[in-house]
Amino acid sequence: MLLLCTALSGAALPAGSAATASLPAVTARAETAPLHDDDQGGNADADDPAIWRNAAAPDRSLVIATAKEGGLRVYDLDARQVQSLPAPTPAGPDDAPGRFNNVDLVHGTALTGTRSDLAVVSDRGHDRLRVYRIDRDNPAGPLTDVTDPQAAPIFSANQEEINDQDTAYGLATWTDPSTRRSYALVSRNNRTTVALLELVARPGGTVGYRTVRTLDLPAAFRLPNGTSWSPCGEPGELPQVEGMVVDPANGTLYAGQEDVGVWRLRADLTGTPVLIDKVREYGVPASYDEESDECSPTAPDPGYGGDRLAADVEGLTLLTEPDGDGYVLASSQGDDTFVAYDRELSDDNEYEGGFRVAASSVLDGSEECDGAAVLNAPLGRKYPNGLLVVQDGEDTPAADDRDATNFKFVDLAQVMDALDD
Repeated sequence: MLLLCTALSGAALPAGSAATASLPAVTARAETAPLHDDDQGGNADADDPAIWRNAAAPDRSLVIATAKEGGLRVYDLDARQVQSLPAPTPAGPDDAPGRFNNVDLVHGTALTGTRSDLAVVSDRGHDRLRVYRIDRDNPAGPLTDVTDPQAAPIFSANQEEINDQDTAYGLATWTDPSTRRSYALVSRNNRTTVALLELVARPGGTVGYRTVRTLDLPAAFRLPNGTSWSPCGEPGELPQVEGMVVDPANGTLYAGQEDVGVWRLRADLTGTPVLIDKVREYGVPASYDEESDECSPTAPDPGYGGDRLAADVEGLTLLTEPDGDGYVLASSQGDDTFVAYDRELSDDNEYEGGFRVAASSVLDGSEECDGAAVLNAPLGRKYPNGLLVVQDGEDTPAADDRDATNFKFVDLAQVMDALDD
């Protein structure tokens, strides 16, 4: 969610704008067909991708992506749609419809009786997880729904609470190498809560889940001048988390609190979270105006924010390298850039650079990016160096004055070159 802060942008971003302009640019090689968040388009809105590698035939790998009320889309490496799965229907005529927010993968799980790869999705509309088995050779389509039909709401006690939509939002998966148990970490819309859910095999090859524990990140922050600050938002809404990713090498969760910054914490949600970077707007006093649906600053920027991220912090993804090095990438939605942090804890996740996905002579770039996924592995002839997929929140040119979103496919070699500059 990007809450408009028109006056705040002018007050807080000049230094960052200069830095943004100097960042190297990469361009997309392919893009998916536009999605339209209107009745004609099935209320489909591109949000978050995941990249599934077909080890037996890398050319036949897939990108699995959420489209909110439009459900799931599955694309091949040419960015052509190979499957569309609808979000679940409302529980009743006056209830919220299914709304798929984020997706992540679980590899080689025995949850379904045989070793299978799974796509796990947060259904914000129903406050549940949905789980799909991946089979590229299935003639009916590569994804098959294997969700336990008795799966319970994650955060809500009843349908009335579900309809309030303080429900499942961001998502990242994690398999504990010591136990081989698989988990989903799920954040809550309009709240600071993150839940750890263990994925559990059910009879008949379905997959359910159980809550292990929850953790609440801060909603208010003590500033160096001794005052307390909370991010501006609509009354009753707390600064939520959406983008998340787990580094499987050390069980570290990185979580983007949209109007605050990027947190580092244990994936089992024990221990003390550490804020490794802040948005530029951190600490700026602001107030919400209901009529304009905007936040405006009420005092000058005190200078407590970072200088790399512009709110919202969105899609987080992990770029691994064979030697154990790599990057945590974060979408800096407010200035249409991507920020890279060192993956290694011994280097305290230091800043390593950034880049933009800019327009080429053929394709537009990525703006207001919600979700991103990266895979540093050969993907056949199309992407022998790996792939970065990013959501584009303003696909252009717009047709018939309809707002459109989609996903951009970027050769990972370009990204590595940009980060090596």
